[in-house]
Amino acid sequence: MSAAGPEVTAELDAVERRRQQALIDVDLDTLDELFDDTLVHIHAPGVTHSKAQLLEHTATRRAYLDITRGELVTRLFGDVAVITGPITNRLRTADGGERTLAGVATQVLRRDESGDWRFVSFHMTPYGEQAWPALASEGEQP
Repeated sequence: MSAAGPEVTAELDAVERRRQQALIDVDLDTLDELFDDTLVHIHAPGVTHSKAQLLEHTATRRAYLDITRGELVTRLFGDVAVITGPITNRLRTADGGERTLAGVATQVLRRDESGDWRFVSFHMTPYGEQAWPALASEGEQP
């Protein structure tokens, strides 16, 4: 494992920005390109989607209004990258309203044969009740 250098971090940040914009724009062609066929996408409430299900969800629900990311930590394992960091989604609700969901997301990407990065896993954990106070090493937690 190694920390990603600036060039790879910039590549991965650009891929993540493309994912965010494609979800907001319901750009299924871009999402199809960015998501590996083996994608496992776990939404905050624990609903798990395959690539086909996530594309259907995106097209049908048109839920994503805005996606904001905080500081991301990127680690490399050969041709696999693990990105972890805060995420805030502004979402359309089934009744036509809006809600905001914030938490931490972990994403796994792999570099394919052509050198392009593809998402193979996404998992969001929403912020919730803290059962224990933060450790001294953790500082302030959201």
